Amino acid sequence: MLFAGLDFARVRATLVEQGLDGWLLFDFRGINPILSRLLGDIGFSSRRLFVLIPRQGEPTALVHKIELGAFAPGQFPGKVVGYARWEELHAGLGDMVKGMKLAMEISPDDAVPYLDRVPLGVVELVRRLGGTVTGSAALVTRFASAWNAAELAGHIQAAEALAEIANEALRFAVTQGGSGLTESQLQRRVVDAIHARGLVFDHPPIVGFGPNAANPHYEPVPGKDLALAKDQVVLLDLWGGPRLGTVFADQTWMGFSGRQVPAKVAEVWRVVRDARDAAIAVVKRKAGKEPLYGYEGDEAARGVISGAGYGQYFVHRTGHSIDRDLHGSGPHLDNYETHDDREILPGAGFSVEPGIYLPGEFGVRSEVNMVWAPSGPMVTPNVPQVELVVP
Repeated sequence: MLFAGLDFARVRATLVEQGLDGWLLFDFRGINPILSRLLGDIGFSSRRLFVLIPRQGEPTALVHKIELGAFAPGQFPGKVVGYARWEELHAGLGDMVKGMKLAMEISPDDAVPYLDRVPLGVVELVRRLGGTVTGSAALVTRFASAWNAAELAGHIQAAEALAEIANEALRFAVTQGGSGLTESQLQRRVVDAIHARGLVFDHPPIVGFGPNAANPHYEPVPGKDLALAKDQVVLLDLWGGPRLGTVFADQTWMGFSGRQVPAKVAEVWRVVRDARDAAIAVVKRKAGKEPLYGYEGDEAARGVISGAGYGQYFVHRTGHSIDRDLHGSGPHLDNYETHDDREILPGAGFSVEPGIYLPGEFGVRSEVNMVWAPSGPMVTPNVPQVELVVP
């Protein structure tokens, strides 16, 4: 059944609250993950698809006639309109949108790219056919990005497993300085450990030694990667979940391949850790008591790093949304790459991962995840990293 689990009463209440007549979902060849998140598995859609959830009445789907299979009787909880010719598409869409104020996945000025999923031409068409279009941010946060109970349970299980894997891998690695251990070899060890725990991922983990840890999205390549020297920073960024298409856990852990940690490395680690904890504290202090916006977590972390004199070396947002996409469509902790003024609401999950990257020297990042669970905001894993892993 399509739209399984979607609470139409809550959607309609939100539409009324936002002064909207409906939520118009659009997809073409998978460009809008919001539609598939809500609708469910309809297979690959090679033609334009519109689905309207109105404030009153039943949903309507406008589907190409060669792709009606997933919308067979009893599968879609509303009216299904088929089209083939473009004139039929325009006529059917006009009937759906005329005189309606509609939410769609758009973001003015591309302010939040994760919300900007609908092409300008589609928006222009809807407007020409008599509809008014505005952004769907509040709807996306509440209904497309919020975790359900099963996703929360799977995430917690994955988070604790990844923390154990990361600590074991770093304890092994930091004793290997000067032994010839390469980034790719450590990456392979972590991949095998993730699979052994029954977890999956869509991209292999990041392992960076020394100066490579200063590249936030570094990827080791066998034969071109570094071997671990003594007294080097080790960065391990790993993620995974029970299966593809569900909520993953995403963590970064740090080690040092020497017993005496240099003062600069120790200082940078402390600043990053304290920045992480400052963002966590803002979320815990405000959630459920007053409005909490994505940019506030970023400001808290960035303030700590800037106050310590490293602001120019923190070159990405503090955290990204996590939903069924690891980089999800909900609120980010960001007032740097974007000004994310979306409100963080119950069910929302995201990473908290400030970093300091000193080109040619080393980089440090500490990453945990947070979710606004039924019991309140919680951090995963249960015990975040407090000190560098050393021999």
